[in-house]
Amino acid sequence: MSSDVPLSVLDLVPISSGSTAAEALRNTLDLARRAEEFGYHRYWLAEHHLNPGVAGTSPALIISLVAGATARIRVGSGAVQLGHHTPLSVVEQFGLLDAVHPGRIDLGLGRSGGAPRTPAAPAEGAAGVAEGAGESEEPGKEEAHGKEDGSGKEDGPGKEDGPGRTEGTFTDSGLYLPPQYTGFARLLASPRFRLHQALLRQPGATTPEYPDQIDDILALLAGEYRSADGVEAHVVPGEGAAVEVWILGSSGGTSALTAAARGLPFAANYHVSPGTVVEAVEAYRKAFRPSPALAGPRVLVSADVVVAPDDATAWRLASGYGLWVRSIRTAEGAIPFPTPEEAARHRWSDEDRALVADRVDTQFVGSPETVVERLEALRAATGADELLITTITHGHEDRVRSYELLADAWAKRS
Repeated sequence: MSSDVPLSVLDLVPISSGSTAAEALRNTLDLARRAEEFGYHRYWLAEHHLNPGVAGTSPALIISLVAGATARIRVGSGAVQLGHHTPLSVVEQFGLLDAVHPGRIDLGLGRSGGAPRTPAAPAEGAAGVAEGAGESEEPGKEEAHGKEDGSGKEDGPGKEDGPGRTEGTFTDSGLYLPPQYTGFARLLASPRFRLHQALLRQPGATTPEYPDQIDDILALLAGEYRSADGVEAHVVPGEGAAVEVWILGSSGGTSALTAAARGLPFAANYHVSPGTVVEAVEAYRKAFRPSPALAGPRVLVSADVVVAPDDATAWRLASGYGLWVRSIRTAEGAIPFPTPEEAARHRWSDEDRALVADRVDTQFVGSPETVVERLEALRAATGADELLITTITHGHEDRVRSYELLADAWAKRS
């Protein structure tokens, strides 16, 4: 694979309909081995809770399994949601990982899991639906952003008689930026969201400010932590761990500015909040201050991708995506990923289509040539130093093949 702009993997450990969490974990280990063979640079695991269709509940545990099943590829979190953890527990977990797999571990940090945000606010993490929800919020030009001519999407959320891409903008490179999703009120008001908060946080617990949490993690890793009254804390293992710390975010707000102020690399989430990805990377670059770890800004950008030998096949494999996103945004929690046949049986209302439009319209689906072109537009619009690819299909081999086709086409691009 070409190394000028590396490709990496984001894995939610999805569960397909009719399958089990155990099978999803076996698939993750197989995909990680194959991704290493294909030349991917990193393999990141997300953190989600109470989702019937996502088994990625504990990044540190799955990172341990993946790192043990591979030899060279970097393995990390995308992201640990700090609202569910203390800085000490994070440094201890990743210190243990580094002790066993030195020099291969990435510590990606996200904000999801803290106090609920305003209903209009975008997620801040690799795939969190709303700040604190911890859900997998995974789920234009017509020719560039989804076929509307019947090629695999006849009655899906992109059907031409549904809400079209009448709003949003395009960058000079042709990247579609949809209007920012603002429908979090329904999720935040749901009993399921309140249950999620109650189960993941101790009664009465409050989450510290995110920049303070990051500072504590950095201080513990560096062996420089002092309490307010001057007491030292030294984490074993953890202090001095050679982990690469990343901040993940979806807007130009706290996460981007926290990464910039501390001279840390920043991962921006086009696959979570496509409408705000450009503002996120611009805010980060504008505010960046050099650090001992990083002399200049370093940006990774995510994209949701499905590749197949031809566009029609790819759209068929991706057809469950809109239904999956709908399940998240209606507060059901991510459902097991549907088969194309299951997805085809769903009858889409205009309300449903509007609910998922920003995500479906910005999923990169097609032949290797189609998707490479879309990824090049994303790279040009954001100046990304690296691209993070997340792919979900019902069939495991289809998912592996998608990553293989993309890696091959990306390496051969001119």
